[in-house]
Amino acid sequence: MQDSCDDGNPVVRDASLGTDRERCGFHHILSVFAGNTKLPAGSYKVIETNLDPTILLIESTNGVHWVYLDITPTETEQPHPQSNVTFHKYGGIDYLNQIWVQGERSGMQADPTKAEKKAAASASAEDHSVRAKKR
Repeated sequence: MQDSCDDGNPVVRDASLGTDRERCGFHHILSVFAGNTKLPAGSYKVIETNLDPTILLIESTNGVHWVYLDITPTETEQPHPQSNVTFHKYGGIDYLNQIWVQGERSGMQADPTKAEKKAAASASAEDHSVRAKKR
């Protein structure tokens, strides 16, 4: 699933779908690809939807930019010591990679897009992360 909005209109969600759960928030100083959508620099919320456990909503705090992102749940043996969002960088392009929430053993791995797979085939990723705030 890859739905997005970056046309300046706030997100409108169907209330009949139930309550979404905000997991964490983060700020990124550069634009970043989340799935096939390029999100501008800014502050974002990571929201677990009731649509499907393998779909997250990444939404700017002002509601203008958003994307539904396909993810694969991940697990670790120990709870994660802090919340963070990791990125793969190929050349000058950042791709959202993983989201971890403090105190939890489960994480969220963004499914790589065709563009990211193509970039990975010709270059090594530089990984970096930003701290996220647990909600």
